[in-house]
Amino acid sequence: MITSPTTSRRFKRTARRKKKPSALPAGSDGAASGSAVHSGGSPASLELAAATILPRIFFQIDALNLAPLLLGKLLRRDHVVLQITEVEAYRGNDSACHGRFGITPRTAPVFGPGGHAYVYLCYGLHMMFNIVADKEGVGAAVLIRSCAPISGLETIQYRRGQKTDKPVLLTGPGKVGQALGLSTTWSNHPLYIPGGLEILNGPKPENILVGPRVGIDYALPEHVNAPWRFAVAGSPWISAPKNTLKPS
Repeated sequence: MITSPTTSRRFKRTARRKKKPSALPAGSDGAASGSAVHSGGSPASLELAAATILPRIFFQIDALNLAPLLLGKLLRRDHVVLQITEVEAYRGNDSACHGRFGITPRTAPVFGPGGHAYVYLCYGLHMMFNIVADKEGVGAAVLIRSCAPISGLETIQYRRGQKTDKPVLLTGPGKVGQALGLSTTWSNHPLYIPGGLEILNGPKPENILVGPRVGIDYALPEHVNAPWRFAVAGSPWISAPKNTLKPS
């Protein structure tokens, strides 16, 4: 049918505008809601694009000094990227550290050079991911207790068996190892070399919480009570117990 100019103009005035495509769901191609150390401003994807791999020398310091420096840094395995939100330091002279047993087939990686991975199986279930600290032979490491998802959320959820973007997804060291798909074969892997598993620079948290470490009742009292657990203040991505963490 041929329409008159009047009808055509009326159609143009009453035509519905097309809706703009809605934003991608949180975590479908980026960070989950409420994640990480980001404080507004640049999107996580832009910060990730600008991130660089940390050099070997960064890790070759006392574990107690390295631990808080790791907060806000990024763990990357392929397209999965996590931001570190909670850690624990284990020093060479620490009765809670695996190094107290000396060099064994299981603990040998923790005596390697700083910047390498130390992954061990806990209770026959959980892969615990540690970053070796200090010089070779010291036997010190930093345990990664909790992280926030930055990218690869669907893969993280699949590995964890949980369809959620809430903190329960990554608050606990066993959950971090599972989210990254790690096994003990990753022990000794250099985290400062591109490819596989690496640690990237990330935003420094404004404030840090400190407190005693978790689940080390077997250690000497001075080590049980030592405030060697560190977390990003204000982050929901922190494991229990939270009430033992205080501002530093």
